Amino acid sequence: MNKSEFLSSIQSGLRGLPKEDIEERLSFYSEMIDDQIEEGLSEEEAVAEIGTADGVLSQILSEIPLSRLVKESVKPKRALKAWEIVLLVLTSPVWVSLLIAAFVIIISAYIVIWSLLISVWSIELVFSLGSVYIAANAVVFISQSRFWQCMAYFGASIAFVGIAILMFFVCKKAFKGAIVLTKKITESTKLIFIRKRVAK
Repeated sequence: MNKSEFLSSIQSGLRGLPKEDIEERLSFYSEMIDDQIEEGLSEEEAVAEIGTADGVLSQILSEIPLSRLVKESVKPKRALKAWEIVLLVLTSPVWVSLLIAAFVIIISAYIVIWSLLISVWSIELVFSLGSVYIAANAVVFISQSRFWQCMAYFGASIAFVGIAILMFFVCKKAFKGAIVLTKKITESTKLIFIRKRVAK
């Protein structure tokens, strides 16, 4: 992919953002490609060094605050006529309810994702602390010369340690997954507002 194709892909992906934002991003990546070319890379190599257009678009979207996109999307491009204002006021019970419902659904998705993650980490903590508690009981049984009970508790403690180690890796993977899912939900929400601006 050459420079003009890359910048064209970025521009079409950012349609719906304010014009000054698009121009700022395009000039940034144009300069970046030019700098790479000055260092001796070909145009295609310089573009490849930056990454794919989709990756760059995701990065740009993640940097733009959702509140700004919402404000830009809601801001009318022209002054509203009297009949439009009346229509907005009369239909406000419907569209305000729908906006609140959409907001609640998005927030609920975040809460569910992070609640599940907290639950998984809680299980990890239970097994970790449980292994310590059971090992302490095994020591008590040794001091009371109750060998078989000590061995049973010691075995259970090792099993809990094994499960805790396994759960740690599960928790780590779940944490990374939750971050990716949260980013995807945020990007999807941002895309809705960008597309809404394109449709206007």
